This record gives sequence, structure tokens and C-alpha cells, in this order.
Amino acid sequence: MSGDLGPRVAISASQKFVTQFPDVDLLLVGNEAQLLSLLPKSKNLHERITLVHATDVVSMHDDPLLALRQKKNSSMWIALDLLRNNDADACVSAGNTGALLAMAKYLIKTFPAIERPAICKSMPVEAGNTYLLDLGANINCSPEYLHQFALMGSVLARVSNDVAPRVALLNIGTEQKKGTDILQAAQLLLQADKRINYVGFVEANGIFSGAVDVIVCDGFHGNVALKASEGVARFVTNKILKIVKQNVFNRLLSLFMWPLLKRLQHELDPALYNGASFLGLQKTVIKSHGSADKKAFLQALNVAREQIIQQVPTRIHQVLCEAEQHH
Repeated sequence: MSGDLGPRVAISASQKFVTQFPDVDLLLVGNEAQLLSLLPKSKNLHERITLVHATDVVSMHDDPLLALRQKKNSSMWIALDLLRNNDADACVSAGNTGALLAMAKYLIKTFPAIERPAICKSMPVEAGNTYLLDLGANINCSPEYLHQFALMGSVLARVSNDVAPRVALLNIGTEQKKGTDILQAAQLLLQADKRINYVGFVEANGIFSGAVDVIVCDGFHGNVALKASEGVARFVTNKILKIVKQNVFNRLLSLFMWPLLKRLQHELDPALYNGASFLGLQKTVIKSHGSADKKAFLQALNVAREQIIQQVPTRIHQVLCEAEQHH
């Protein structure tokens, strides 16, 4: 019901999603009358989509803690409650990130060994993808938090790519002694953990190189890096289009280069990488970008389906249990 573009996007993406994947059923939680009114007159709701009525909505401007206390009839709360009660396998929302995190921590819970969930997202790189976390859930992080993020990110990268993921800490330099005391302490924890293939520090200009598979940082710097990368992608795309339109010669030249330009535009499209995981929760919760259009929201649903199939929370729990047995 929330998100910048409202429920129309979720309905449209959901209709397409269930036609693509016969193994999926969807529960759309929101004001039933409003949802039905947004359906085109020529279409009915797909038989594998069920509406679940909710009388309230968490707005993008609501204070997360107030929403947690006062909005238990909201679509966000009811959706997470369906997940808690095993009536759903994953929850996807484009709504208020802070409220979603607060409600998910309260209803779904983190694993006992995880103190804070981390927002994790796949980023396009020169070859394949790299997972970046945390992207805003935890502004200030202890070395122990960063260690937990590295472990969870490594599990996600392993089940997604079936390799021994290379894990790095985001820093202002790659030298061993660079960075804050927190980063230095976190590095010692990662070096000592044999479950993590720690390869050292990485600078922001190396995020997209493909040299590492998991990049760990606090939520403040992760969110800045994410938003900056999205801005650069839009800048590059718009700059190319502007140059193409400058004169007749450029327009003619672009006819020959059009397949390459389209491919570049496609690969830089942030919509293809929409859908961030709340790692550390006991069930799958996916956060879609608030401004997601149909294509972007569809990708967030894809991420949820993949993580259900890959059993990501279960895999993380198994790794955490192995550590407890070892100790």
C-alpha cells in the first residue's frame, strides 16, 4: 500500500510474476476495495493471487517506533504476521524502511547469535555481482556487528554463486593499518574466523571491480555508497543520451551503436538490482526501493522467490549453529 507509486505497481508486477512462475502464490495485503479498483476493467485478479484486507497503512513519513506501537492493523504489520505464522514464506515491501525493520525485528526475530539485521543488496560489477551490506539498518556498528554481517553476506554469496566468497571491509585505503579502530578490530575478527574467506580492505572505487564478492560496512557508509552508485548510473545513462542527441552526426553514429547503447543502458538499470534482504532475520523479508516501478518491483519479487528456494535464513542458521558447536 505504501511506496512512492502506491499499490498499482504491486498489483501490476504481481499479475506478471505469477504468470512467469507457476510455483508461486501471492497474498496482497492492503485495502481490498482500493486494490480491486486499480485492476483494469478487462482483467480479473489472477487465481493464484489472494487479497488480504488491512484497514491501515504505514506511510513513508511515519516514525518507525510509533508505527510499531500504533499500526498493528496496517498492511505492513499484517503481511509480516502472515510470515510469522507460516502463512507465507517471504514478505516483500516497498514501504517505510525503518518501520519494516522495526516490525520485522519484533515479529520475525533475529537468530540468537545475531544482534542486528543488516540490509544486503546485490550490486552489478565487471563480472557477476557483489553483495554490499549494511545499507542503512545500522548507522553505528561495533566490530562484532561487522563480523556478523560478513558471515551472513558470505552465506548469501555462497548459495547464490556456489563459490568460496571473497569478503572485504570497506575502508579509505587497502593498507593494513588504515581506517578506524572499529575497522581494525573487525579485521582481526574476520581474519580469525575460518568460515570467512577474508581478503582485506577494499576502497569505494573497487566496489564495482568484481575483485571481491562481499563488501561489509556500517549502514551509514553503505547507504551513501548505494545512493552514489545509483546516481552515477543515471548520470552516465543521461549523459550518453544527451551526447547522442547533440547533432546529426552523433544521431547517425548512434544508429550503428544502438545495440551496444541499449545493452549498456540495460546493465546499468538500477531496477534490475532492486530487492534488498534483511539478513539475520529468521525468515525472508525483502525491501523494495520506495520508488520502484513495475519492473523494479518484479525484481524484488524475484529476489524473494530465489531466497525461498535457496533457503537463505536456514543456511545462515546452520552456519551459526556450527559455530556454537565448535565453541
